[in-house]
Amino acid sequence: MPSLHELPVEIIYQILDHIDQVTILLSIRNVCIRLNTITDQYRRYQTLTTLNLSYKRIGNREVQRLVNALQQNKTLTALYLQGNNIDSQGVQDLANVLISNKTTTTLNLEANGIGPHETHYLANMLQQNKKLTTLYLNSNRIGDQGIQYLANALQYNKTLTTMDLQGNQIGDQGIQHLANSLQQNKVLTRLDLQHNQIAHQGAQYLGDALRKNNTLTTLYLSNNRIDHQGAQYLAYGLQQNETLTTLDLQCNQIGDQGVEYLANVVRENKVT
Repeated sequence: MPSLHELPVEIIYQILDHIDQVTILLSIRNVCIRLNTITDQYRRYQTLTTLNLSYKRIGNREVQRLVNALQQNKTLTALYLQGNNIDSQGVQDLANVLISNKTTTTLNLEANGIGPHETHYLANMLQQNKKLTTLYLNSNRIGDQGIQYLANALQYNKTLTTMDLQGNQIGDQGIQHLANSLQQNKVLTRLDLQHNQIAHQGAQYLGDALRKNNTLTTLYLSNNRIDHQGAQYLAYGLQQNETLTTLDLQCNQIGDQGVEYLANVVRENKVT
């Protein structure tokens, strides 16, 4: 029986026609140099731009296969890995390979049990990556320590425009670090901080950031612990902000007084 080294390219293409794209990427690639060369020219591989492995219970072996594939892949732009509980080593390997990746623009790591330690790996990647524009880290365990790592990275990152951090146990201390970075960051436009533990002090930090930030257009703060005083701090920040178009404060405790503070700013606001 002929080996892979002897089979005509046309026959290998026929075999690939009966294999799904995920298997081609994770199992067929890197078997040998000839097979890599052939798959590089294979239409279904060339058109693989989105890989969705959400809630597939992928383990270390699958993550390593993915990492190996990403080292040479030049087609994937979106990678969805939510709900897999990828372990610390897997996150580190994934972050390392994305440092020099030049095609992936969207990474979703929602609900993977990511804590401060793993966030440090991702932050290091963000400091050096020059392609990623969208990062979903919602429903993890990043906390105040983890957000400090990400805040640090935002001072250097030049491409990330969307970051989702909802449901990550982030409190006022963590928000202070993030707010400081927002005063310097020039690219982030959408920030989701819903379902965290932000109170009036955190709102003050964000209000101060809004006075200086001129790129953020959307800020989600629903389901936090912001009261009327926090709403006042945000209102002060909005008075001098000329870019924010969406601010979500649903399910907080701002009360009528907080609404009045914000309404006064809206009446005077010139952003359309």
